[in-house]
Amino acid sequence: MTAAPIPRRIHARALLALGLPLAGSHVAQVLVHATDLVFLGWYAVDALAAAVLAAVVIFLLFMLGSGFGLAVMPLAAGALARGDVTRLRRDARMGIWLSAGFGLAAYPLFWWSAPLLRLLGQDAHLAALAQDYLRIAGLGLAPMLVVMTLKSVLAALERGQVALWVTLAAVGVNAGLNYVLIFGRWGVPELGLAGAAIGSVVVQVASLAVIALIAARDPRLRGAGLFRRIWRPDRAALVQVWRLGWPIGLTGLAEVGLFQASALMMGWVGTRELAAHGITLQATEIAFMVHLGLSNAATVRIGQADAQGDARALRDTAKVAMGLSVLFGAGVIVLYLAAPGLVVGAFVGPDDPQAPAILAHGRDFLRIAALFQLMDAAQVMALGFLRGIRDTRRPMLLASLSYWGVGIPAGYLLAFPAGLGGIGLWLGLLAGLTLAGTLLLTRFWRRAPR
Repeated sequence: MTAAPIPRRIHARALLALGLPLAGSHVAQVLVHATDLVFLGWYAVDALAAAVLAAVVIFLLFMLGSGFGLAVMPLAAGALARGDVTRLRRDARMGIWLSAGFGLAAYPLFWWSAPLLRLLGQDAHLAALAQDYLRIAGLGLAPMLVVMTLKSVLAALERGQVALWVTLAAVGVNAGLNYVLIFGRWGVPELGLAGAAIGSVVVQVASLAVIALIAARDPRLRGAGLFRRIWRPDRAALVQVWRLGWPIGLTGLAEVGLFQASALMMGWVGTRELAAHGITLQATEIAFMVHLGLSNAATVRIGQADAQGDARALRDTAKVAMGLSVLFGAGVIVLYLAAPGLVVGAFVGPDDPQAPAILAHGRDFLRIAALFQLMDAAQVMALGFLRGIRDTRRPMLLASLSYWGVGIPAGYLLAFPAGLGGIGLWLGLLAGLTLAGTLLLTRFWRRAPR
């Protein structure tokens, strides 16, 4: 006898119960870096522009390395659906190994980042400032990646609220450290850009300590011994996480690379345009994190349905998740079109002589960002759906084609040969995201079991 289908309102409740805390934790994680930009924007425009360049390096490497942590999410969800807690522990442990190892291996790129940035055509002064920031902030990459792995485990347990509260606390601590260290308050010397980097590393290490303690004490994992004999290799689990994770990492690199390559090219346009570009990216990234949270929730729910062989629940989950994402995206479009000055103005000191030019560029960029909201949502939701059914290699190729084969070349051609400058770069982003959303959604609906 066939089981009755689950009503879609039940799917919606389950997705929101898991997705909203995850979205909140992603938004809070972005706000940790956003507080750096806000305080540095009030400190000096050069410091803000250098932090934007530094963010290019950090986020490219973070997205490349985060594939291993994200791979743990569908693996853990499937293991829990089958009642195999031992399998979950093995996969999570090797996810931690790969994440921490990548973070340590990537550190030399932070240390010698100035020559790389100059090679990419960036101003020598800004490249040197960015390197000073990265030599400190780069120490936080390994903790960030391990936190991503532990958040995946907690998401599979449908305990996304844990990551939310930990990350919200991190925002407050980072803001306080920025105020003290950047401007030199309460007897602390004025450290400027270095102060922002020190604060970020302290926050990342503290976040790892707290979330690891919570994960270790979770009742559903206590018997599994999540960190027991963590130094012991597990070849089968290592290979499984690696095979699923590296395409996810490269897909993330391709996606973030689209945006960060636009930031590098924006540096060729001008410092004020680069500052406005960084501010606009930060604003759009905050909205994007809500879609990402829903996508993560869909990965977990689809991974559970796939492990249980419930094709109807799998496809219904995807439809409901897509509908929720579209509703949120419509609200963001209204905000960006109705009040672009309010959004951009939060990042710039009103007394800065360059503020009017930065605000003007930022308003133009934000209006274009409103145009690609729905397609940006479509591509990240489709990636979450595909990870739920463990389909990662072909999506990597489709994403790379869209972002690097279309988005970046279109942005360059529109910005420089066509003479549109920064607006041309943002139109290139629109082209790449539109193609990615179309191809990836088509891939999922053709691959999803019926």
